This record gives sequence, structure tokens and C-alpha cells, in this order.
Amino acid sequence: MIDTHAHIYLDAFDEDRAEMMARLTRAGVEEVYLPNIDLDSIPQIKSLVKDFPHLCRPMMGLHPCSVKADWEEVLALIKNELDSGEYVAVGEIGLDGYWDKTTLPSQEEALRVQIRWAIERGVPIILHTRDTMDRCIDIVSEEFKPGLCGIFHCFNGTTEQARRIIELGFYLGIGGVYTFKKAKMSEHLADIPLEHLVLETDAPYLAPVPFRGKRNEPAYLTSIVEKLALDRNRSIEDITRVTNQNARTVFQQIRE
Repeated sequence: MIDTHAHIYLDAFDEDRAEMMARLTRAGVEEVYLPNIDLDSIPQIKSLVKDFPHLCRPMMGLHPCSVKADWEEVLALIKNELDSGEYVAVGEIGLDGYWDKTTLPSQEEALRVQIRWAIERGVPIILHTRDTMDRCIDIVSEEFKPGLCGIFHCFNGTTEQARRIIELGFYLGIGGVYTFKKAKMSEHLADIPLEHLVLETDAPYLAPVPFRGKRNEPAYLTSIVEKLALDRNRSIEDITRVTNQNARTVFQQIRE
């Protein structure tokens, strides 16, 4: 399995990070993609990649919740870091309409800048879309250039939104929310082919059933795969094979 989105470099894992990494390996997780948040998270990501180079893949971007009054200066430093390292994507970027709507105009500007970075570098983008799904789709559509691709992380939208995303050539990040009964994601994605989905945990957040409410971790991908297999009447091996190939297509890496 490939976890396309996990913040396992955060302090939430400081006390048992080695054990957590051992658990994900035992569970069959082959790769974990690490989205950046802000300037403070950069050294945390770099340290984890150094310690686990065979498992961890770093990404670089400014999270929308980290877009403050000084966002332009911060973004310049983020760009320097992106250019100085071997980052596989621009992320986590996007819009967040939940925590602070007053920063949305700046969030939109920062998002457009970072999409253009990805286009220039030929790497995917990883999008955060909390309470802003349609607007994020609109901005990606407006900024789109051939070759741009990526993942709408933590997808919890409608069938119509899913189809708009797929038409852009993007993938849907499926995580713990998919297992929440009230989210009705099984219904919304029932007619969406597996070939458009990738797996993620967003650890330490949004743990799937039966771990809901606890700290999330990549080993819990098994619960998401099991739910997808049940809903689609396909084997766990089949779900894993297809979603792995989808992830490798996004990040342009083929590994056997």
C-alpha cells in the first residue's frame, strides 16, 4: 500500500515514531508521502526522510491555514527550499474556508503561485479543499496547463465534484472519512472507477473506523482498503494493486 498523504513527522509521533514506522511496514505500507505545512515543518520532514529514505517521500508547499499576513515572504522561502531539494510534489496547498475565511483572498493568491511552480517543474500538486471544493476546482481549471496533475486530498465531495476533478486528470485522495457512515462517501463514489482513487491517511488526523477518534497512522490504511474492497466487491489485493499504480502514475514513479 502507498499512503499518499501523512504528517508523521509531527510532534504527535515523537514518543513512538520508531514503533509506528515498524507497524506501517508490518501492515504492508511501502511508501509514505509527506506534505509540508509551513517553515517550521521543513526540518521535521527532512529529518524523517533522512532516517527513513526507503519509505518517505517529501513534498514542499505552504498549507492554506499557514497563509498569514507575511505569506509572500514565507512563500519566497518555501520556493527556495523547493528548488534546493528533491521534492516529488508541491503540497500541501489549497484553500481552507473553515478556520479563517478572512485570509481566503491571500490563500487564493498563494494557491495560484504554487500551482504555477508545479507547472514549471513538472510535478503534481496536493490540494487541501476544506469547505472550498468548488472554488479549488475552479482555480485549478483556470490555472490548468497540459501536464498538470495531482490529488484532491481528503476528498469528501459529491459525485458531480468527483467527475469535475477527474475531467481535469486529477485523482481523489481516499482516507478515513470514507469509512464514516454519515459522510456517505460509498454512495458518492459508487460510480467512480477505482482507477481515479489513491489511498491516504492524513495521519495523525481523521483515523478510519474502527480507530475513529484516536491518533491516525499509516498502518490504518488497511481499514480503508477493506472498506473499498467490500463496497466494490473486489479483492483487497486488487484494491491495493490499482491504487498503488494510480499513486505511482501521479508521482511518475514505477516500482515493482
